[in-house]
Amino acid sequence: MIQVYTGTGKGKTTAALGLAIRAAGAGLKVYIAQFTKGRQCSELNSLKKFRNIKIEQFGRCGFVRKITSADKALAVKGINRVKDIIKKRTFDILILDELNVALDLKLLETTDVLKLLKRAPRRTELVLTGRNAPLGIVKIADLVSEIKEIRHYYHKGLIARKGIEF
Repeated sequence: MIQVYTGTGKGKTTAALGLAIRAAGAGLKVYIAQFTKGRQCSELNSLKKFRNIKIEQFGRCGFVRKITSADKALAVKGINRVKDIIKKRTFDILILDELNVALDLKLLETTDVLKLLKRAPRRTELVLTGRNAPLGIVKIADLVSEIKEIRHYYHKGLIARKGIEF
């Protein structure tokens, strides 16, 4: 199955990580590729405690505001790693965190990613997160959840807090 968590609201990555923990508890092997993220986040500390969850980041520290060649190179490195993981068939679940953002920023081509998703083994669960999921991704997904922001304390000037947002 292909699952997509998209929208403007907070919680897309959190939903995917919750699924990873549930799967790990059931003995499944989970691979998480974080696109556009390179910051040391608290979830990395937690997930390292699970022997059957592997997580790698393919982004630089901080938010991508102005796209650089380094951003594109990191995204390409990440998708190539995912291709390799799919070929090896060693993981039951692949979480491609913020992949939709990488596609929206044109760090990767949607058509290339669609081909990759269609080639994945049927027994592999694919989970894609990030705002602005491309229509092509939404069309082939088996589950699409849109997380909508109603209110966010960020607009009151609160900055990201360790353990809550990162």
